[in-house]
Amino acid sequence: MRNVLVINCGSSSLKYQLLEMDEERILARGLVERIGLEQGRHVYSRPGRDDIVEEQPVPDHARALQLLLASLTHRERGVLRSLAEIAAVGHRVVHAGEKYSHSVLIDADVMAALEECIPLAPLHNPANITGIRAAQACLPDKPMIGVFDTAFHQTMPDRAYVYPIPYRLYVEHKIRRYGFHGTSHRYVALRTAQILNRDPAELNLITCHLGNGASVAAIEGGHSVDTSMGFTPLEGLMMGTRCGDIDPAIVGYLNSNLGLSLGDIDKMLNKQSGMLGLSGISSDLRDVEKAYANGDDRARLALEIYTYHIRKYIGSYAVALGRVDAIVFTAGVGENDSLVREWSCQGMEIFGAQLDTFKNATRRDESIISRNGSRVKIMIVPTNEELMIARDTVALVFAGAATR
Repeated sequence: MRNVLVINCGSSSLKYQLLEMDEERILARGLVERIGLEQGRHVYSRPGRDDIVEEQPVPDHARALQLLLASLTHRERGVLRSLAEIAAVGHRVVHAGEKYSHSVLIDADVMAALEECIPLAPLHNPANITGIRAAQACLPDKPMIGVFDTAFHQTMPDRAYVYPIPYRLYVEHKIRRYGFHGTSHRYVALRTAQILNRDPAELNLITCHLGNGASVAAIEGGHSVDTSMGFTPLEGLMMGTRCGDIDPAIVGYLNSNLGLSLGDIDKMLNKQSGMLGLSGISSDLRDVEKAYANGDDRARLALEIYTYHIRKYIGSYAVALGRVDAIVFTAGVGENDSLVREWSCQGMEIFGAQLDTFKNATRRDESIISRNGSRVKIMIVPTNEELMIARDTVALVFAGAATR
């Protein structure tokens, strides 16, 4: 039995899934949060059964791993007889720079590369590295696979990823567009091709990963050719708390005229802007939409700016691709928010995408929500990054297909 444990580590959290990959079934999933604080919290879930919530100190990620492994093998609530039934571990890693364009078996060279990329992802890579080391300590005999958010976008041409700043900054410091959410965009592109019964190599897609973080990707023949996030996840669409695209001179203005430090500005643009900063209500679109329904004008403006930016990216990527077969919405907002999808599709008729408002308002899960006869399909395809990570893990461990 090919059981794969998928781990996604944050600075103070550890999210996981255990999947049985012969049938691609979820056996268990969970979240350990508040790691390093006085009281940690572990939520353990199994299909068809009540969640189990434990609260206790979780001083570090190693302890978090021990908790989840104990739950998976528990005599009463466990789903495994022993840890020997775990075949491999797949790790979500945010940043691999230009080093890797595919998922890889983690070894000393890979760990060194992740350390080198810490300046490119100072909030994410240290946590990912910590999670890998904790897993290696708890499961020393299991192969570990790294699946990188940036890898899928390594197929972008240089005209898409090189910034118009002095070229030496790219050559010497690797300042360029990297893109993120790559595992999600890749899964959605492959699943869309399956739904349409088409070869991915035949399709041109625009995939919209809309969650608290958000990005759009232009996918030509199964390969990413452009994406909205850039050197960091701050660029691109307006998001829950991130500003997205703004004039970079605003940073200097805030520093010289308002006396804000670079640290203060970074915090403002990453954690106090976007939907939260514009609406003054919340970073959660559900809260903002309730306020909009009650006549709040700032909520209306925030929603209009959010969806206007999505439309601009979809339009620009339609031109970049030259032909679009489908526009696909995914992630928490993209899958569940019919208002965002409706406003984001306004004006798309210009290149043959016609939204069916009834289908959009009533459909959930995988569905085509464009009108019958629409030349460009508009679709909802729920993402499944954990399954994509598990599939890569199986391919590398069982097929020996490790590629760098």
